[in-house]
Amino acid sequence: MRHALIHHRTDLSTIASWAMFSRGLQPEFPPAVQQQLARLKGPAQEQDSRIRDLSALPWCSIDNDDSRDLDQLTAGEVLPHGRMRLFVAVADVDALVKKGSPVDEHARINTTSVYTSARVFPMLPERLSHDLTSLNPDEDRLAVVCEMEFSDDGIMTASVIYRARVRNQAQLAYDTVSDWLEDQGELPAVARRIAGLDAQLHLQDALAQKLRVLRRAEGSLEFETFQPRALFDGERITDIRLQPQNRARQLIEEFMIATNGCTARYLAAQGAASLRRVVRSPERWLRIVEVAQGYGTALPHEPDARALEAFLARQHRLDPLRFPDLSLVIVKLMGSGEYVVERPQGPPIGHFGLAVQDYMHSTAPNRRYPDLITQRLLKAALAGERPPYSNEELAELAAHCTAQEDAAQKVERQVRKSEAALLLHDRIGQRFDALVTGISPSGTWVRIFEPPAEGRLTGDLPELRVGQALRVKLVSTSVERGFIDFVLAH
Repeated sequence: MRHALIHHRTDLSTIASWAMFSRGLQPEFPPAVQQQLARLKGPAQEQDSRIRDLSALPWCSIDNDDSRDLDQLTAGEVLPHGRMRLFVAVADVDALVKKGSPVDEHARINTTSVYTSARVFPMLPERLSHDLTSLNPDEDRLAVVCEMEFSDDGIMTASVIYRARVRNQAQLAYDTVSDWLEDQGELPAVARRIAGLDAQLHLQDALAQKLRVLRRAEGSLEFETFQPRALFDGERITDIRLQPQNRARQLIEEFMIATNGCTARYLAAQGAASLRRVVRSPERWLRIVEVAQGYGTALPHEPDARALEAFLARQHRLDPLRFPDLSLVIVKLMGSGEYVVERPQGPPIGHFGLAVQDYMHSTAPNRRYPDLITQRLLKAALAGERPPYSNEELAELAAHCTAQEDAAQKVERQVRKSEAALLLHDRIGQRFDALVTGISPSGTWVRIFEPPAEGRLTGDLPELRVGQALRVKLVSTSVERGFIDFVLAH
C-alpha cells in the first residue's frame, strides 16, 4: 500500500482488517456462520411459564448515536418513602446463539466486538446483533432482567434476577439525553412521544447520581482517558473529536455496575463458579505514590482507593487540561483489568478502580463473550440445571478473553493513530500547541489539542518534563504505520 494512495476511509478499513489479522483476531465470519444464519427464522420465542411478561414497562435504551447492537434497557418505578425500584433488561443472546454452534465458535475466538471508525468488526453477525438479538424499538424480545430496590439515599436493599419478555419503547442517544438532563437541549422527539418518559429519565438520573456519590465515597476512581473519535463525510476524514463523559453515560455506567454486582452475588449464592472481571490492588502502588508526590500530594504507603480518588479529584479541579495525561499514567500503573474464575468461599479479589468487591461483565452479551458465558451460567442457575461450563473450561476462557480483549484494544489504538495521521497528512509544516505526555528511552511523546492527536517529538531536545506545554511543528506522517512526528517549533 503506497502512502500516496491513502486518502480514504476504505484504506483505514484495510489497515483495521490487517491489524485484526496480525493480532490473532478474525476479521471475517466463516461460511459455517452464514449457513447457521440462513436457518434462523426470526427472534427467539419460548413458551415458559417462568418467563414474565414485562413488555408494558416504560423501557428505553440509551447508547451511542450510531449503536445498533442494543444490549440493555432500563425502567424505574417510584416506591413509598422515596424508595425506588430499578429494572435492567439484558438481551437474551443465548436463546439464539447456543454454546458450540458456528456463531458461538467465532464469538469465542474474538471474544469482543472491535470498534474502529472506518469499520466495526462485530462479535456476532449483524443479522443477530443489529436485529434478532438486539433490543430494538417496538419489538418483543427475550431478556434476563435484574430487578433492584433502593432506599431514598441510594442504598440497594434487595435484588432478584429472572427471565422476561420486554419491549423497547424508545431508542435514545447519550449526548441528546445528557443535554436535556442538563438543560442544554430539548427532550429528544422519540422520547416526547412516550407519555411519562421525561419523568422516567429524571427518576433514573437522580438514582444514578446517588449511586455515583456512594461509589466515590468508597474510593471509586474517576478517570478521563484520551478517546478521540474520527468523523467522516463519505470517504473523506473531516475531523477528530474527543468523546465527552456526560450525565447519560454516567446513568448507564452506574446501572450496569449495580447489575453486574447483583449478577456476581446471585451466582455466588447459588454456589456456582463465575467469570469475574477484576483489577487487582496495584502492585506498582509505590510508583503511584511517587507520581502524586510530584503534584505535592502524599499518598499512604499501602494501596488506598479513597486517597487516590481524592488526589485525582483535586487534580481534575486544579488542572483539567492535563488531567487526561495524569489519568493515563495512573491507569498504566494500576495495570489492566483481567478475567478470573471466582469460586464460592474463595477469596474475593474485587475491582480496585470501581471500589466494588463483586463485579463481572454481564450486561453486553451482543458485544462481549464473557457476558454471554455469564448469561449461560445465570440461565442454568435459574433453571436449576448443571452449569454449562466446568471450572477448567472457565479458567481457560478467562485467560483467553483477557488476551483477546488486550489484542482488540491494540487494534483500536493502532487504527486511531492511523486516523490521526490521515487527518494531518496534508498539514505538514503547521504549528500546534502541545503537551508532553511521555518520556522514555524509546522517545518523547506529545499531545496536540486541535485536532486531538498524539505523536513523537524528534530532533535535538532540551530537558523536558511530562505535562510541559510546548509549541511544535508537524514534520511527517505515515498513515499505514500510524506514525506522527513533530519537532520543536522555533
